[in-house]
Amino acid sequence: MPDAFDPLFEELASMNSEIAMLTQRVLDLEQRPVPAAGGGNGEVGGPSDRGPGVPVLWRSLTAEQTEALWPEFVAWVLWLSDAYELTTEQLPRQCWWQHAGVVEELTALWTSHASAYASEEDVGASPYLWQDALARAVERINRNWLGGCVNGFHEPRSRQSFGQDKAYAEAVVGAGPPLAGSWQADAGQGDEEEGMTENT
Repeated sequence: MPDAFDPLFEELASMNSEIAMLTQRVLDLEQRPVPAAGGGNGEVGGPSDRGPGVPVLWRSLTAEQTEALWPEFVAWVLWLSDAYELTTEQLPRQCWWQHAGVVEELTALWTSHASAYASEEDVGASPYLWQDALARAVERINRNWLGGCVNGFHEPRSRQSFGQDKAYAEAVVGAGPPLAGSWQADAGQGDEEEGMTENT
């Protein structure tokens, strides 16, 4: 008579096998030498010396690294736009590169795309998860990062800058974080006030 726990043990053994495989993959990736970002050949769409999925933080790159990586990134964005038939409402053709949030979203998609499709050992979930991330990113780009850019016109957002106002930054740093006790006290006080409002 089969044991009622046999299916559970089989599932645990399968999960353990997948965990062991993923652990080995992480170890292999950690031991792989990672070239410095920006070792590309400068051709649009040409391969760079970057390893697949190596993150790119544009603001920390040197001018030479940016010059080498930017054409590769742009070529990928153009490919993505045509392959997925993005409309100008989803990704404004006239100005997407002028929106830092859009560039960050697309950069994350670019590096994760390379990572998702780079391994022959992947169990198959990474490409699917990347497709899901793409759909969510396109929605975020349109909803969160674009100003009033429509119908082929670039319209920068009207907003007050946080990072460019030194006096503001100094005031926030000088104020310091709230104390954990004050968060709890504020939360409790708010609850009491709400209760009083409801009872009156």
